[in-house]
Amino acid sequence: MTLTKETVLDRLKTVNGPDFTGNIVELGLVSEIFIADGKVFFSITVPAARAQEMEPLRAAAERVVKSIPGVTGAVVALTAEKKGGGMEAPVPPKPAAPRPAHAPAPRPAPASQTQGKRGVPGIDSIIAVASGKGGVGKSTTAVNIALGLAANGLKVGVLDADIYGPSMPRLLGIHGRPETVDGKILKPMQNYGLKVMSMGFLVDEETPMIWRGPMVMSALTQMLREVEWGPLDVLVVDMPPGTGDAQLTMAQQVPLAGAVIVSTPQDLALIDARKGLNMFKKVDVPLLGIVENMSYFVAPDTGKRYDIFGHGGAKKEAERLGVTFLGEVPLEMQIRETSDSGKPVVVSNPDGAGAKVYRDIAAKVWARLQEETGAAAAATPTIVFE
Repeated sequence: MTLTKETVLDRLKTVNGPDFTGNIVELGLVSEIFIADGKVFFSITVPAARAQEMEPLRAAAERVVKSIPGVTGAVVALTAEKKGGGMEAPVPPKPAAPRPAHAPAPRPAPASQTQGKRGVPGIDSIIAVASGKGGVGKSTTAVNIALGLAANGLKVGVLDADIYGPSMPRLLGIHGRPETVDGKILKPMQNYGLKVMSMGFLVDEETPMIWRGPMVMSALTQMLREVEWGPLDVLVVDMPPGTGDAQLTMAQQVPLAGAVIVSTPQDLALIDARKGLNMFKKVDVPLLGIVENMSYFVAPDTGKRYDIFGHGGAKKEAERLGVTFLGEVPLEMQIRETSDSGKPVVVSNPDGAGAKVYRDIAAKVWARLQEETGAAAAATPTIVFE
């Protein structure tokens, strides 16, 4: 039987709407349905104030879709939208309970312990590699930092959070589809000692992901929390470029231990890099540092250096903002060629200059992460009752 949108809609008509009034299809609650490689993606619109109590409705819709012959998986999100199309404002948090009279005022909790964030079992730390704009080499930097961390003896995973342009399958030379542990939990794909999950493993490379924010967040949540990651010392998240809804929500809901910003030296890229820095500051995610990618080019025939995009802009910006400068990555053909062939330079030429740059950056990232972890632990209040 051919799997079609009409087949999915017919099955969804068996799911009652909120308060058992009609069904979710006839009530107009089901979004556009997207089908790729046997996987079905859609969202259900519910009142924002009732989002939590509507989880059984979402689960019921997911179950009936998964029972359709030919369906290999389903991603179903709850969304609440105003008539104007904008996202509803989040429900304000409940006020904190009164503090005991003799207890000291607590200091701000570390980012991983802030409200609305849950840890991921088996993962000690999660770091984001981000950029204010696309095209600055963020994904190449992320994968080589991850490989550099692994080369330094750590257990490392990579989450490709760039739903619209997943790069990890190609960068790491991984093909095929992930298996499941029990029909629900996915096993991450692996290569070069890294555990990896990406939307690129679930849909064809040329399939466009024409999704709105709620669908993206639902997919990211599943790839983060419904994957058998552990045990890992660190999970490197290759963030989507920019500072939109998906990036902000990811930073707010995922227990990020720190963020690395990637930029090129030119002024236009640095303007956008500042936006990324400010986004993480606003949600109290520690900034581990800035990487200047495509920093300079050395001609292989003459050895002459060219600062094609300018030079030192990211370093000056880091100094201005009081953020650690992690290093300069040169513009090298070998880095581009090994990335395109699925054999990143850190593993394909571990003794080369490019690999050394990435390993040094990875070592600095890990050192900064330990500093932030130690600072967060020191900031944890000890409450004494007299």
